[in-house]
Amino acid sequence: MKKIYFQTETHIPFDKVIDHFDRDLFVYLAPPLLPFELVKFDGCKSGDQVIIQLGPKPFSITWQSDITEDYRDDSKWYFVDEGVQLPFPLKKWRHIHTVLKDQNGNGIIIDDINYSSDNALLDNLLYPALLAQFLPRKILYKKYFENLK
Repeated sequence: MKKIYFQTETHIPFDKVIDHFDRDLFVYLAPPLLPFELVKFDGCKSGDQVIIQLGPKPFSITWQSDITEDYRDDSKWYFVDEGVQLPFPLKKWRHIHTVLKDQNGNGIIIDDINYSSDNALLDNLLYPALLAQFLPRKILYKKYFENLK
């Protein structure tokens, strides 16, 4: 499995960051260059599902992830989405979304993504494209949460 990992400081209270991990944030984070339709968003708790359509119709492809785990205490919250139906060539997807409380009580968002095509060479070739798709979240998270102040 190949890994993409980054964290983003929000300067927004921990609880407020968690409260806004919702459908609106998910749509806001959608890749700008790829047609995107959010078909289903149950939430961020175990048993929930997220289904999106990527690409132009009628050629769009379905990506379904199930939320397989979630946890919350006074200083940490996370949920895990695992790919059930993935676009070619992905075979495995596991994205751990974590929010930690910093010493000032603000939220730090961590994206920990593990993926595989079952081919190490192809995984390495996919890395720049996936990084380009997800790394802008650092800027988007900051803008989104700054607008909530």
